[in-house]
Amino acid sequence: MSARVPLFTLIRRLAIEAPFLLFVIALPFLARGERIELLGLNLSVEGLWAAWNILVKATLGAATMMLLASTTPITSILRGLQKLRVPSVIVAIAGFMVRYLDVIASEMRRMKVGRQSRGYEPRVLWQARALASSAGTLFIRSYERGERVHLAMVSRGYSGTMPELAAGEASTADWFTAFLVPAVAAMTCAAAWL
Repeated sequence: MSARVPLFTLIRRLAIEAPFLLFVIALPFLARGERIELLGLNLSVEGLWAAWNILVKATLGAATMMLLASTTPITSILRGLQKLRVPSVIVAIAGFMVRYLDVIASEMRRMKVGRQSRGYEPRVLWQARALASSAGTLFIRSYERGERVHLAMVSRGYSGTMPELAAGEASTADWFTAFLVPAVAAMTCAAAWL
């Protein structure tokens, strides 16, 4: 693949859509309308088409997002969102979320080490109280840290909007690459239509 993302890695990351696939499997059995007999099963034609559409759209959408996240730096994604005129509040929230995800993950690791060093590692459901307590504590710590960061930003002149990211112009090759996928999809649709 030209994205240089190993196929096994992409398949492993696509496991996130497994719950949706369970719903897709049920559609041909639950949908109403014309029915057909397939391998001894009575299936709805509308349900089969709906399942196919959901499966293809979900898989292509998830694979596209995985490839984008694997091959594009976060700053470029945020700059692209700005260029697409996504509201600046959403771009700012996404930027903060990405920046502080590592901070929250490291806090979670420290809390886990603290629980383990005290000899408490819940393995069964009725011992999960420590995990629930840790989740609440993590929320409170994250909230307090967010307040401190906000105060620090305001004291440094933050006025509610982030400065524009450095803009770069798209080259002809970038535009060609961007229109390649929709062009292939349009040709596939046209071939299927004919």
